[in-house]
Amino acid sequence: MPWHQFTIRLIVAVTLLLCLSACVPIHAQDVNSITQNWNLHAQVTESVQGDPGFPAQYSGPNSLNSRGEVQETFTSDLFFGARLWQGSEIHADGLMWQGYGLSHTEGVEAFPNGDAFKLGTTIPHFMFAHLFIRETIGLGGKQESVPDGPLTLAGQRDISRLTFTLGRFTPMDIFDHNVYAQDPHTQFMNWAMNTNLAWDFPSDSVGYTTGIAVELNQPKWTLRSGFFQVPFTKNGFTADDQVLMWPHEGSNGSFLRSWGTMTEFERRYDARTHPGAIRLLAWLNEGHMISYREATLILKANGPGADLSAARAYRHKYGFGLNWEQELAKNVGVFSRLGWNNGQAEGWMYTDANWTASFGMSVDGAAWRRTNDSFGLAFVTSGASNSAQKYLEAGGTDIVDGDGELTYGSEKVMEAYYNLPIWKAVRETADYEFVDNPAFNRDRGPVSVFSVRFHWQF
Repeated sequence: MPWHQFTIRLIVAVTLLLCLSACVPIHAQDVNSITQNWNLHAQVTESVQGDPGFPAQYSGPNSLNSRGEVQETFTSDLFFGARLWQGSEIHADGLMWQGYGLSHTEGVEAFPNGDAFKLGTTIPHFMFAHLFIRETIGLGGKQESVPDGPLTLAGQRDISRLTFTLGRFTPMDIFDHNVYAQDPHTQFMNWAMNTNLAWDFPSDSVGYTTGIAVELNQPKWTLRSGFFQVPFTKNGFTADDQVLMWPHEGSNGSFLRSWGTMTEFERRYDARTHPGAIRLLAWLNEGHMISYREATLILKANGPGADLSAARAYRHKYGFGLNWEQELAKNVGVFSRLGWNNGQAEGWMYTDANWTASFGMSVDGAAWRRTNDSFGLAFVTSGASNSAQKYLEAGGTDIVDGDGELTYGSEKVMEAYYNLPIWKAVRETADYEFVDNPAFNRDRGPVSVFSVRFHWQF
């Protein structure tokens, strides 16, 4: 890494840590008060990830490098929240990132690093990842405490409530939550463990976009719905990135033809005093996508690399997901995600999987007298539709897959991590992932991926 890039990152990390240290008394006082009027949080995450190489009969334009490699990613966020009036908050998050995933984040559908954005960068880039207003309308009845957090202000709110969120954020702030598999900075590193791999959720290539979400919350259930902008180009940046990101990128698509919407129903319950939840998700996107079937005919007639514009039109892509979490004992929980989409059009924003199933467990270190440690183990398998398989066999490429040829097999990933504190607010994670049939290809792999992650937060 060039010295000037290392210096910039070091300055950012030290500045955030000093800021956080100075803010500790303020937060302690605010959290204990009835209503928190403002807060400040930050996080810095550095990940080093590599594989030693693996067998491969051939490679293509989007293949994982079979000779082995080591890559590094860096992210830092500075969060600020303020209360505008009773029930209304504004939140902002300045994100800086740098680095690449393995092979520029290509060659594995369930990609092994959640901080490896699909368009990496050699020099640090900056954006306002979050910039939104939240309005909460209480419906009366019992209240609950709201914790102080990066995107929440401590206080009290009605359990029965209606919440509106408007501005720039990620759908993952609202939808598909899972207490055991949600945060790639502190939990599982793999995309598929933290998000439903078959949900092509609205976002730019870093994971954020502009939209609105509405939530109706009751004591035992929540109904959510959202509508978001999607990029005009595949795996691209949205129109608001032209203003909220540096260096500026993004393009204006047809607002009425480039969008994503979703609805989720969550049911919470107790199983012999152990909390659990199940969430049902349905989603629909519209974008200027290619049809796998039409593109395959072009590739067979003209060969790989042929112009596919004739197969591109405004199309709909839809799917469904299920998300489950269950505490088994005080320090042990399990989770699962299932997902499916119609698989007739290309991946547009997230990955190219058309179905997925994951299952895992998370164990708190208190079980072995290490209260601040945590351990996780999870498995995920995913696959492609028949139309997508034929497209890849003909030499097509998608967001992260495209080996030039294909001997199809469902991709399977196992991940295990151990997270522990090493100094005050600094945590270290050792992570191992085993990938079989990367990018749905039985002619490549298996791959062993090793990672070390350092995380600071306040």
